[in-house]
Amino acid sequence: GSGVIIDKDGYILTNYHVIEGADKIKVKLPDGRKFDGEVKGKDPRSDLAVIKIKAHNLPTAELGDSSRLKVGQWVMAIGNPFGFAIEGSKPTVTVGVVSALNRDLGSFGRRDRSYSDLIQTDAAINPGNSGGPLVDMKGKVIGINVAIVTTSGGYQGLGFAIPASKA
Repeated sequence: GSGVIIDKDGYILTNYHVIEGADKIKVKLPDGRKFDGEVKGKDPRSDLAVIKIKAHNLPTAELGDSSRLKVGQWVMAIGNPFGFAIEGSKPTVTVGVVSALNRDLGSFGRRDRSYSDLIQTDAAINPGNSGGPLVDMKGKVIGINVAIVTTSGGYQGLGFAIPASKA
């Protein structure tokens, strides 16, 4: 999974399903440093979690105003797709547009979750991108990548993010 550093002292926003059932959480930063992570907050229903690593003066991402998004606006999805298969800690970036707003996927096969009011994008999101940021062209986080709809298990043009205002 992926995540986004939201505080210089090591708080990271990700998806609950990324850390769900984990006995240990390992965080690898793009510069190669590795840390043990500790869950500081989790909400299975919204599929969000906050983890903390023992680090200071980290670069952070700024949360943007997702309520100002418009269909057709360019966005970038950042994460580590198929991280188990691709060596290295450098994230990938894909671009696309906001395809739709306020999408409702219901429980998406999970009774303990409620996927509503999502941002839909055609920016490629694949397994491993969950928890990573969806950013606007100013680099502000406007969503947290959370789900794809697929018949193949990989990208087919239907990616979804939890709006930053909800996160």
